[in-house]
Amino acid sequence: MFSRKVSLAAAPAATVLFFLPGAAWAQEPREAPSAAQAEDEDDEEVVIQATRSRRRVQDEPIRVDVLNREEIEEKLLMRPGNIAMMLSETGGVRVQVTSPALGASNVRVQGMNGRYTQLLADGLPLYGGQASSLGLLQIPPTDLGQVEVIKGAASALYGPSALGGVINLVSRRPGDAAEAEALLNVTSRDGQDLTAYAASPLGGGWSASLTGGLHRQGRQDIDDDGWIDLPGYDRWTARPRLFWEGADGASIFATVGAMGEDRVGGTLPGRTTPDGRPFPQTQDTDRLDAGLVAELPLEGIGTAQIRASGMRQDHRHVFGDVTEDDRHDTLFAELSLAGEAGGTSWVAGAAYQADGYRSETFPAFDYDFTVPGFFVQAEHELNDHLTLAGSARIDAHSEYGTKLSPRLSMLYRPGFWTVRASVGRGFYAPTPFVDETEAAGLSRLEPLSGLRAETAESASLDIGYARGGIEANVTLFGSDMRNTTRLDVIDPSPETGRVRLVSVAETTRIRGAELLLRYRWQAFTVTGSYVFVDSSEPDPDGTGRRQVPLTPRHTAGMVAMWERHGVGRIGFEAYYTGRQSLEDNPYRATGRPYVELGLMGEIVLGSIRLFVNAENLLNVRQTKYDPLLRLTRAPDGRWTVDAWAPTDGFTVNGGIRLTLGG
Repeated sequence: MFSRKVSLAAAPAATVLFFLPGAAWAQEPREAPSAAQAEDEDDEEVVIQATRSRRRVQDEPIRVDVLNREEIEEKLLMRPGNIAMMLSETGGVRVQVTSPALGASNVRVQGMNGRYTQLLADGLPLYGGQASSLGLLQIPPTDLGQVEVIKGAASALYGPSALGGVINLVSRRPGDAAEAEALLNVTSRDGQDLTAYAASPLGGGWSASLTGGLHRQGRQDIDDDGWIDLPGYDRWTARPRLFWEGADGASIFATVGAMGEDRVGGTLPGRTTPDGRPFPQTQDTDRLDAGLVAELPLEGIGTAQIRASGMRQDHRHVFGDVTEDDRHDTLFAELSLAGEAGGTSWVAGAAYQADGYRSETFPAFDYDFTVPGFFVQAEHELNDHLTLAGSARIDAHSEYGTKLSPRLSMLYRPGFWTVRASVGRGFYAPTPFVDETEAAGLSRLEPLSGLRAETAESASLDIGYARGGIEANVTLFGSDMRNTTRLDVIDPSPETGRVRLVSVAETTRIRGAELLLRYRWQAFTVTGSYVFVDSSEPDPDGTGRRQVPLTPRHTAGMVAMWERHGVGRIGFEAYYTGRQSLEDNPYRATGRPYVELGLMGEIVLGSIRLFVNAENLLNVRQTKYDPLLRLTRAPDGRWTVDAWAPTDGFTVNGGIRLTLGG
């Protein structure tokens, strides 16, 4: 939970800033340099991949929050097994637990549901068109070089899976010398992580890297009620990557990834739910993926790029006495051409994506979506201070028809100020997989019928200021969503309950603001953050409107950090989560506000780093206030209430990291 930082794309010209709500340490800000000085500072440039234009972060009209390699390394010390914490500590981004029984989570961007967020790896959907809710917990950050976050409707860039935003995980590139590192981490909750990374140049412009990891978590029944509060798992991961760069600017990137995990939740052996029966809840996952990105400069024309990937993921779910075996497949291919003329840069191309689902247990939910699309993007610099950008995409969805997704953005940089404005529209293709079915399976869900494509219109205004040791940023954002998919109850019986997915024509409205403030003096940094979200939707009973469940209106954070390069760091953090509306919770209608405190320390001894991290010092835990287990089974099949607070309580982790070469 430590080091909540993001790079503010709202930085002045040629200033690279890295921080996010609760930023703890970052590159020291400077006054805006002259154009000549900026040309000499290439070593500080951060080039964005997710927007296709390949501009520096401070030149992007679209706001892009970036975590660089240094920040990712800091996250390794807190949670080396997955990227969930790294993303949850980005402003306007909330990682929401969707299945307390298995710990599954998704990413909600600016109050929008997690299924609308597209998760990419090097611009490729290696984790599927709609990433599984366990996906965040199965991706280690060991070999990441950069993380890019685009908020708001981004279908104009990446099609129907990016209605709420895009998270692009950029791989770590090998350097000029061979390097290797290993990390061993243990936790007070019986968790262990062992990760390793190795990279080396191969000659002739070729280089390669290999990443692997072993991760284990012992199951924990913290409140001793017979239900597992912290699911157990055993997981292995492996990912080799191959890179080539030619003298003329041509390049090739290829990767293969494999992962296997067995995860266990539900009741402990010999224990039962309130109906007197055991209810094991497990999931076994096997995933294999492959991807390719190739670029070729075309003299006098521009640069051609080919991207392609494939992913297959097999699951075996157990929900009590029901076993669900299924498979998810995603195929993707894209061809684009980029160029520049005068002050205008442009990209145009065609893409094709196919997403398939097969269930051996419930074949009525099988689907095959094919989506050919065409896109164009242009950015024009009117002068040294003003840049305009526009993009549009047409997708011909095999199930939900042809959709147009436009986006317009503006960047204005007068002196130490930066102003960004953006509006966009996008759509999402509904599937059987919403939060409730991720948690309870498909056994009680009616076959899909009559669903419409979900649509959203988003807008944001971002104003930033940076000078000397002071940085500030205010973002206003809003979205109007229509035809959102909702789960309605047909049969409320705990034993024979039935539910169905319906499209809600009325508008879901999201309005909010983010505020970031930071002050740095010598080796000390203090950062404060605040996020407000007002999210309302039609009430299912038809009587009016209600707050969207599990969306706190107020969250805030503060981080204080002392750091000296080559010596170590000491930090303190405090985060506040306000009240949030709850749905179908027999114990309460509103979650309690809570505060989480944390401490961390690291000592650098040459190539060895020793670290310790303490999270949730106040031992905030949902089961201190109410049981996680329901008194009766929900109509959709769930035995747990939604998670609105931490379920693991106070936790300490620590370990050692060894770095060689590089």
